[in-house]
Amino acid sequence: MDRIVITGMGTVNPIGLTFEETWKNVINGVSGVGPITLFDSAPLNVHIAAEVKDFDPDKYMDAKEARRRDRVEQLAAAAAKEALANSGFEITDANSGRTGVLVSSAIGGIKSLQDAVIINHTEGPRRVSPFLIPMLMPNGAAGMIAIDHQIQGPCFSVASACASGSDGIGTAFLMLKAGMIDAALAGATEMTVCPVGVAAFDRVGAMSRRNDDYSMSPQPFDRNRDGLVMGEGAAVIVLERESDAKKRGANILAELAGYGATADAFHVTAPHENGVGGTAAMRMALDSAKANVDELGYINAHGTGTHLNDQSETRAIKGAFGEQAYKIPVSSTKSMTGHMIGATGALEAIFCVQAIREGILPPTIHYETPDPECDLDYIPNKARESKIDLAITNAFGFGGHNSVLAIRKYR
Repeated sequence: MDRIVITGMGTVNPIGLTFEETWKNVINGVSGVGPITLFDSAPLNVHIAAEVKDFDPDKYMDAKEARRRDRVEQLAAAAAKEALANSGFEITDANSGRTGVLVSSAIGGIKSLQDAVIINHTEGPRRVSPFLIPMLMPNGAAGMIAIDHQIQGPCFSVASACASGSDGIGTAFLMLKAGMIDAALAGATEMTVCPVGVAAFDRVGAMSRRNDDYSMSPQPFDRNRDGLVMGEGAAVIVLERESDAKKRGANILAELAGYGATADAFHVTAPHENGVGGTAAMRMALDSAKANVDELGYINAHGTGTHLNDQSETRAIKGAFGEQAYKIPVSSTKSMTGHMIGATGALEAIFCVQAIREGILPPTIHYETPDPECDLDYIPNKARESKIDLAITNAFGFGGHNSVLAIRKYR
């Protein structure tokens, strides 16, 4: 059976407007965290976020069209455009119906919805935008990408909280394996850096409040961690069957080798304390890839910087790999990008591809004080050179969703 390969990547996120710029910054430990500029955060407890800097949607689409799209859809359009260009994959009449768009979002256009509620209350229903529904629906980004590029195959969004991006990619992987499609744009987009988004996550108790000294936020796996930092952005990859990619002379970047997904069935926001769902998802991903634990050279952790997540994920990794867990380098790139909610898993898949291609593992920055409950090798503060053949990326979401992708060096 054909292997499924990655032939293109694109992203806009808090540390870069292209995947190459992003990779350069992540291996150099550049933080994307700073004061919130997208709105006035004065009434809130949280005044910091990881925003996409200098993003101009008019560079990626018609200005009129940009005004009719929520920022979550603008970010997705930019990432998809780069991914297609990077892959050299051209949409034609012949392949349009056999190409899928699985670009997910956990929440969709929450800012547009928030703004519309205010307008409805203060100015009346006649002032609500007729474009509101396509701006707020979580599948809006996928649908607009399909329109932009005239892609007529399966097109939808997977909503599984912070696992949405990984689950979207995993679903595309399974559809390719099943012969339902021949190629796919897969990934995710998210933009929750708005008053209601930040306030809601803060009320759950998940957010860092180091507003005056954010230079060390977030601190995944560190004993002094105090919560996540909200991020925004999008990441999209192009997936194809190996035979099709070779036939058109594509530059194959890596193999998407396996996918695992489970549910904790434990709590609507808290992860299972022993990480049993994460353990099962990691094992499932390796089994799907027909890989042994000894082959695994890197884990890109979910690593949000909350006490519960980092402890349970550490236990999950130990549960999956036993004593071998102490020999596998692990890092949280959310220490630089912030937590892009549904989009983070898709971006972290790109980091795994680049780590395999370049032989460099991204660091966990802001790591100072070890936590006895988190005692693995977290690649503290500086990137590490290491030639690896196999990596996994973990994405664990509210609702108990666990999604793991296995990515292998292409030979």
